[in-house]
Amino acid sequence: MQSITLSEEQKSFRTAIRHLAETRIAPRAAEVDATGEFSWDNFKDCLSMDLPGMNIPEAYGGSGADHVTQAIMVEELARVCASTSLMMGINGLSTTPVVNWGNEEQKARYLAPIARGESQGSYCLSEVDAGSDVAAMTTRAVRDGDFYVLNGRKQWITNAGISDVYVVFAKTDPTAGARGVSAFIVEKRMGLQIGKLEHKLGIHGSPTGEVILDDVRVPAANLLGREGQGFTIAMHTLDRTRPAIAAQAVGIAQGAIDVARTYMKQRQTFGKPIAEYQGLQFMLADMAMKTEAARTLTYRACALIDDGDPDGELNTIGAMAKCFASDTAMQVTVDAVQLLGGNGYTTDFPVERMMRDAKITQIYEGTNQIQRIVIARNLLAQ
Repeated sequence: MQSITLSEEQKSFRTAIRHLAETRIAPRAAEVDATGEFSWDNFKDCLSMDLPGMNIPEAYGGSGADHVTQAIMVEELARVCASTSLMMGINGLSTTPVVNWGNEEQKARYLAPIARGESQGSYCLSEVDAGSDVAAMTTRAVRDGDFYVLNGRKQWITNAGISDVYVVFAKTDPTAGARGVSAFIVEKRMGLQIGKLEHKLGIHGSPTGEVILDDVRVPAANLLGREGQGFTIAMHTLDRTRPAIAAQAVGIAQGAIDVARTYMKQRQTFGKPIAEYQGLQFMLADMAMKTEAARTLTYRACALIDDGDPDGELNTIGAMAKCFASDTAMQVTVDAVQLLGGNGYTTDFPVERMMRDAKITQIYEGTNQIQRIVIARNLLAQ
């Protein structure tokens, strides 16, 4: 197994992206949350470090970074602004199916513009009645000569309206269940429409909305893999992107710890800093321990991807990382609000935003209840 001890190159990268996050992204985080608008300034700053193309191979204009390094990127951005970390993370989710399942023509056409920041992508799997049970999707794709005609509605799509390219999963054989699902690369210009944008608890700077396909004609050349491979492509992709959600959760938790630690040293009650109260020290210690454990598990999952998952552990370890890290982020941010007392409940401090942002990490890319089912099923199958 690849070591999860960071290399000097990875440590240097962390230093560089932390500087970017603290000097450029953090000052805008509260405004991004308040306005609920996609921050093109943040996107441009991320592009200055070539972050949109980190998971894209060098042959197609990216940097082809290993997954541990990608996790460091997501973690450090999430430490100051979860919305910006998702801005970069969705590139990984949308391009991973193309990287791993696309043909050479598809890779050359769609990956390079995303790596250059000229285009962005979304991943369209969920529907209003097909979230955890994705095989229950009703979106249809019917072959018509050299095209497929797509009809349906996708729900909770990250980057809806911002993206130019959408990886859409639809049923080419509605009688075959999961085996009837296929995957397509759909360009917005082909007629794809954006419906309702959600008003959410957190990650306000990342639009989430409905994608509508109404007789959208997609060239047959844009089929990913073969007909009926869509479910396999979707699950293969999520196994390799869930660790990025874990990294986002770790970053949110670490950001909350950083704020709480500084506050505890400065806030005084009864003539001394609250950092001197043992009960509060224990809270901070528990927050730090759980976050470090989540970080280690996250890097372990990423290392498995980089090793090619030789022993077939990724499905289990990735689920563990996502579930544990997101539960940790939720608990740590709630405790951070508590440590700041009344101040923690106000927008004068970022921990209330971090608490709201943390919640989604327990839900998207597979709820934590689903992750526990996956973990238990794999354990019992041994």
